Amino acid sequence: MAGSGSSMLYSILQFTVILSLQQMYRTKFASSEFYTILGGFISSLLFLLCLQFIGNFQESTGAKTGWGAVIIAEAVALIAASTVHRVCITTCFLFSAGLLYEVNKISASAHSTTEVRTKKQGGRA
Repeated sequence: MAGSGSSMLYSILQFTVILSLQQMYRTKFASSEFYTILGGFISSLLFLLCLQFIGNFQESTGAKTGWGAVIIAEAVALIAASTVHRVCITTCFLFSAGLLYEVNKISASAHSTTEVRTKKQGGRA
């Protein structure tokens, strides 16, 4: 399992590569409906990577996690989407909401499994 430091590094590198490619091909993304929706989806991947970076940063510094990370990551992704096309902003928001729901579900199942495992071991971590 990757530590928070390496995960932070990988997420920021992926974020940079995807953002660079999105900006290189933004005229292609604005050329048709399908590509505009695809541009919004790619921007929602930026949201996911930014959220991962912020979450790992907060974990490594011991800061309190909350909705602030989600709002900041969404703002960054929406700004990136706005440089491509106006419709990308809407599709990015919708795809990001879906991704956030799935990440929340996965996180809840992972944390509940950890709690059950800890209780079975007699309270030891």
